[in-house]
Amino acid sequence: MDLKRRPFQGVANIIRFNWHFYLVAALVFIGLIYVQQLLPKALQPYIFWLLVLAILNVAMSLLVSFYVYDISNLYQLNWLPNTSNKKVLNIHAGFDETSTLIKSKYQQTALTICDFYNPKKHTEVSIKRARKAYPPIPHTIQVATNNLPFENNSFDIVTVIFSAHEIRDEQERIQFFKELARVTKPTGQIVITEHLRDTNNFLAYAIGFFHFYSKTSWLNTFAQANLTVTAEIKTTPFVTTFILTTDGNSL
Repeated sequence: MDLKRRPFQGVANIIRFNWHFYLVAALVFIGLIYVQQLLPKALQPYIFWLLVLAILNVAMSLLVSFYVYDISNLYQLNWLPNTSNKKVLNIHAGFDETSTLIKSKYQQTALTICDFYNPKKHTEVSIKRARKAYPPIPHTIQVATNNLPFENNSFDIVTVIFSAHEIRDEQERIQFFKELARVTKPTGQIVITEHLRDTNNFLAYAIGFFHFYSKTSWLNTFAQANLTVTAEIKTTPFVTTFILTTDGNSL
């Protein structure tokens, strides 16, 4: 059974959770228009084109977000390993868009849901707004990134989707991945889905791409946690999924 998302749900949530950014952008646009009128006519075209570039940048980021989160096949989860009849741990950072989808697509999944959001460490205002708009799914377990409350080798598949980048401290992030490795079975898989700090995301989000981590940074984190990349999937040109194991062969 497929779980349908509402039209424009993805891009609407981005605007809803980051409205302060779009408010500032609107004020900048208005300010540029005002300044343009005060400048000599010889300089006004420069302000005009600066305004056009700024508007195009915001429009491009929303257009790409609409493509990724609303019309691509991202949320069909075709890139996710089959979780039927497996013990799965899905960990998020205060905003869970995927647990219900996983359970809907693979109804025989034994799914455990965790939330590692800590307002003292993970300070993004967008997460706070998302948590307020979308309360945690019942039975979600609140966890610490450095101490997952599970025995060693507990899960067949562990998924962390658009969440791990919220751990901004490198050492905390490495320790988190060590915990993921600990609770994953030797034959299991860890699935990490993220935007990367790469050319495609720079063209889409401009300076916003600094919120993401580079592929090199992720590979270093995985290596520090003794995890091996066994597959790399481009869900869209802007989203990458890494499939990790504790004892697999590298790419």
